[in-house]
Amino acid sequence: MNGPQAAWLADGRRLHLNHGPIDLIVEAFGAAAEVEAAYGQAVARFRTILAELVDELPELRRPAAARPRAFAGPTARRMEAAVAPLAGFAFITPMAAVAGAVADEVLAAMLAGRRLERAYVNNGGDCALHLAPDMSITLAVAGTGHGFADRIAIRAGDPVRGVATSGWRGRSFSLGIADAVTVLARTGAEADAAATLIANAVDLPGHAAVERQPACELAPDTDLGPRLVTIGVGRLDAAEVDAALAGGLSVASHFRHRGLIRAAALFLNGRGRVCGDLAFPGAASSAPRALPCLHAIFPENTIEETTHA
Repeated sequence: MNGPQAAWLADGRRLHLNHGPIDLIVEAFGAAAEVEAAYGQAVARFRTILAELVDELPELRRPAAARPRAFAGPTARRMEAAVAPLAGFAFITPMAAVAGAVADEVLAAMLAGRRLERAYVNNGGDCALHLAPDMSITLAVAGTGHGFADRIAIRAGDPVRGVATSGWRGRSFSLGIADAVTVLARTGAEADAAATLIANAVDLPGHAAVERQPACELAPDTDLGPRLVTIGVGRLDAAEVDAALAGGLSVASHFRHRGLIRAAALFLNGRGRVCGDLAFPGAASSAPRALPCLHAIFPENTIEETTHA
């Protein structure tokens, strides 16, 4: 495996950081000197993150409990803090929050001592966000059946600084059949962990059209062990899709009621459900009234990035 790599993308404004399985797109906005310093801090912090995680990997692959364990590395502590509130609900390990936690950690390094207007760290679709007062950011969301045409806007006053997406088509294993579940939460790690469990709950257990395989046969060192993960989804009728989405929506609503997430959008076979105030075409909402803080709009003065499973 190569060491940490840092390079500018072709547009000259976004920084690409890569080390093994970690692949980040980073962008900051503000005074030139502040932005330059923030990028330098991001690169410096990124150099050691993977090694720190590897040092604690055996324990990070063990199931979480309601009482958080004492990890040495700050990224590992972020992962554990995100999954501990979910431990009594279903099987989960800190690895369910790794992508979001890495994004949170690099963003925190960028902000240390800096004054930035806006910034984001996108770790393969799991994002950590920074917004100064009166700022906003817009993200394009895949999995809705409209390519990247659907967008959500986060404003400084919204209690959301993390956006993550999970589903069986993504880069990580899923126990469910969701094409995509996008979650908005306080941090990237919290959004990542919640999206994992909500996507797992979009399911039709035992359905003949769903192809599954033990996770350990696909990746011997996975934290999922022999649990069956989805590797293919065949034809489903509308009633079956609705039933699968209902399972995920129930979990999302539970998490939202507990204050663990702000909103979630669930998609399968071109159909969708929404928990909270997110307005995607064709996605029925479980909330009769919209929350005033979140807006599915595309202001002209926002930045745009993509998040996907």
